[in-house]
Amino acid sequence: MMDYSKILNKTVVDIKPSGIRRFFDISATMDDVISLSIGEPDFQTPWQIRKAGINSLQKGKTKYTSNKGNAELLNEISNYMKRKFQVSYNPQNEILVTVGGSEAIDAAIRALVCYEPMTTWAGGVPVILNTKSENDFKVTPEELKSLITDKTKVLILPYPCNPTGAIMEYEDLVAISKVLENTNIIVISDEIYAELTFNGKPHISPASIDNLRERTITINGFSKAFSMTGWRLGFACGPKEIMEQMIKIHQFAIMCAPTTSQYAAIEALKNCDDDVAYMMNEYNMRRRMMVAGFNEIGLSCREPKGAFYAFPSIKSTGMTSEEFCEKLLYSKKVAVVPGTAFGESGEGFVRASYCYSVEHINEAIERIGEFLKEIK
Repeated sequence: MMDYSKILNKTVVDIKPSGIRRFFDISATMDDVISLSIGEPDFQTPWQIRKAGINSLQKGKTKYTSNKGNAELLNEISNYMKRKFQVSYNPQNEILVTVGGSEAIDAAIRALVCYEPMTTWAGGVPVILNTKSENDFKVTPEELKSLITDKTKVLILPYPCNPTGAIMEYEDLVAISKVLENTNIIVISDEIYAELTFNGKPHISPASIDNLRERTITINGFSKAFSMTGWRLGFACGPKEIMEQMIKIHQFAIMCAPTTSQYAAIEALKNCDDDVAYMMNEYNMRRRMMVAGFNEIGLSCREPKGAFYAFPSIKSTGMTSEEFCEKLLYSKKVAVVPGTAFGESGEGFVRASYCYSVEHINEAIERIGEFLKEIK
């Protein structure tokens, strides 16, 4: 018989499965469950984007594109980054179209050999900076400086943040840039929620900050802002010296991102600002509703300023995050994600997504309120 323990990659075997997907998978086997666990927009991909994908198929545009992406899409990504975030990237050598933002992050980390499982796969040693509720879950320059050593290669900044909904503002990033001066540390800025910032504060890309452009790889995509999760399309922008290596990894592992998705994405970037604005306004309304709901039933919840997640504290229940989520799921059929799925500092919190319908959110809050009364 085969002894698979002798042939499987131990590094991969030792990595734990996604804590987010665990509760989603359990809830999928149950009836009448309200799931706030997965961050997938409940909006359909806007019709003109779907139509562009359909038209590309009807016209027979089903062949490989360039490894780095369709030339028109690369130009539109360049225009988008400049128009939305005031960062200029050369479409010829500073942009790569990927199979979702996750592949872009993977390629960036592997190119630099430095998020925790990907770093481990790449042979690097992840060092965790535990953000704190009292700091609005931001990375502070003092905490960052205390963790930097001669071996530090990469700083990952996932803002707007999943799961906390935190954002980094201009002055926060300037402070970070000063810490990184005179180092060779690269910043991987995961900006998949860049379009989803609230309270009138636009997203600030680290690459738009003086002294950070040359050391930043910007990761973005179409899943969240354009409600295109199943199209599996993302992109990375950065200095050509790094992008050349990322394109090689992408070339041999993937070849090119799906052609139909690339044509759909061209339409998204050119003509869908109004759709994005409509969805953002809806999320903003649901955000306020969910935060108010959690606070009313006795779960303290700070205001998330970006992404589409609330991160209420469940410390008042005396339960661990895992215990709370399991008991809530089985007793009230509401699925949320334990904060510990995102690291040790998430203990005492749960993540709930508000990218679901108003009815869905109201019913979930009502059931959670009932649960809290029953466990007192």
